[in-house]
Amino acid sequence: MRQTIQPRSGTAFTINKGERLKVIDPEGEQVADLYAFNAHDKNEFMSSGRSLDYNESTHFKSGCKLYSNESQVMFEIIEDTVEEHDFLLTPCSVDTFKHFYPSDPPVPGCHGNLVAAFAEFDIPAHHIGTTFNTFMNVDVSPEGKIAVLPPTSKAGDYTIFEAKMDMIVGLTACSAGESNNFRYKPIQFEILPAL
Repeated sequence: MRQTIQPRSGTAFTINKGERLKVIDPEGEQVADLYAFNAHDKNEFMSSGRSLDYNESTHFKSGCKLYSNESQVMFEIIEDTVEEHDFLLTPCSVDTFKHFYPSDPPVPGCHGNLVAAFAEFDIPAHHIGTTFNTFMNVDVSPEGKIAVLPPTSKAGDYTIFEAKMDMIVGLTACSAGESNNFRYKPIQFEILPAL
């Protein structure tokens, strides 16, 4: 069953090994922050560093794997209509808004929304690290300058992740203006049965 995450909010849920998580951008140009923990050992969690290292790339697409801090595969991207994602930048937070949008009223951001969502699984805030920013378009210049550009995702685009272990998963509809071309839209997801 397809579920909707309202703009600037988030949720958490469980997924079993072999099941597939389909993350959908229903309106286009909307980022979804994804993070996960091993359902049987919450000291094992998604690792940007391990994933960048083992994929030998900052570019994630079909066939790429997302690793844990224990070097185990958590997800494999098995279908992807966008192939433009970010695994460098941390989830936006109250502090992000103070830094980049000082004239805007601060909101919890993806970090705050994940903290609230993971709380029902007794996962503390400090265990939430760098998220896999699905559909986020980040450019790194030859000089190392980082630029956040509008997502290339169009309405109905999606990415399907196959779960390689039982997990607790957090997913958001990102709150940061620059990440979403300054329009806040929903994200949808489905948990599909194992192949």
